[in-house]
Amino acid sequence: MQARLLLEDGTLFTGLGFGAEGQSTGEVVFNTGITGYQEVLSDPSYCGQIVTMTYPLIGNYGITRDDFETVAPFIHGFVVRRHEPVPSNWRAQYTLDGILKEHGIIGISDIDTRMLTRILRHHGTMKGILTTGAERVEELQERLSGSPLMRDQVARTSTKSMFTSPGERERIVLVDFGAKSGILRELTKRGCDVVVVPHDTTAEQIRKLNPDGIQLSNGPGDPKDVPHAVKMIQELLGEYPIFGICLGHQLFALACGADTSKLKFGHRGGNHPVKELATNRCYITSQNHGYTVLDESVAGTKLEVTHINNNDRTIEGLKHAEYPAFSVQYHPEAAPGPYDSSYLFDQFLDMIRTTKRNNPQKPRQAQMAASLRGELQYAQK
Repeated sequence: MQARLLLEDGTLFTGLGFGAEGQSTGEVVFNTGITGYQEVLSDPSYCGQIVTMTYPLIGNYGITRDDFETVAPFIHGFVVRRHEPVPSNWRAQYTLDGILKEHGIIGISDIDTRMLTRILRHHGTMKGILTTGAERVEELQERLSGSPLMRDQVARTSTKSMFTSPGERERIVLVDFGAKSGILRELTKRGCDVVVVPHDTTAEQIRKLNPDGIQLSNGPGDPKDVPHAVKMIQELLGEYPIFGICLGHQLFALACGADTSKLKFGHRGGNHPVKELATNRCYITSQNHGYTVLDESVAGTKLEVTHINNNDRTIEGLKHAEYPAFSVQYHPEAAPGPYDSSYLFDQFLDMIRTTKRNNPQKPRQAQMAASLRGELQYAQK
């Protein structure tokens, strides 16, 4: 089966199709990971994107249900140099071709992915259309020019209703902007009582859950497309400890008065070096984002830069100077190091315990009784 990928600059790649048949448009990006193609496929942050893998051999260890980062993939296409149809791995439950067919995702192989990556690095990410049909190039160009990029990816990937993962320790409200299951796994591994809520949950609704801390998840797209989340964070900042990851990091920055902008081709892969400024230690991190917090916009806010990217010096971590709140641009749950950055979840829980110790609250029964007395006094008036 022939497949074609047409970029908006007119570049056409012709190769072999695998996975589903049909036609799909999206933003064409690249990922530099050598392994982890299954985690890439199932990362909700790729919603609306056609993903190119720079490592040439993909599919050789198959697909395992336990390694999925979400229930169903959200990507709009998968581009590889060589697709291996027969995996060699005792854990494999599905083939790459089979899982793409199951979820209606088009794949293309046997194209020059090095050339494609060089184009994207030079010109920046751009729209593309992937097809297994026989349409004329002019028809594809017309379809591509009339297809705007998505702006509602967070709403598409976020949970539609609240659910819980019970635990015996701190109650964490995980705001799902397109969360990877790895974040929930790290919190539950530490005994947390996790309540996962949709992206549009209000500050007042979160207060009613009586959290000890708030986790802002990763997610796809432009953080400025989620203004309601910025408002929610502003209202809760200083009231509860907050930890943001990836999109959550960008939303935290916007809530504190900083600004964000789109990167030329983004950071996507499992090999990005990040320096922690307090220790000068370098961590190898997993990343997947197309936007960054502008360095100059942090000046004048109450934010402090804690981590920077050793490749391009972009901001990789922030903390609030007054309130118990911090964030990182990379994915500490993704384990590329493999566990170098998991300490951030422990740091979050330590922050929660310190905050509670320094700000003791009345028992909830006392709070309820005081509230009831206030209501009775109001009724008597």
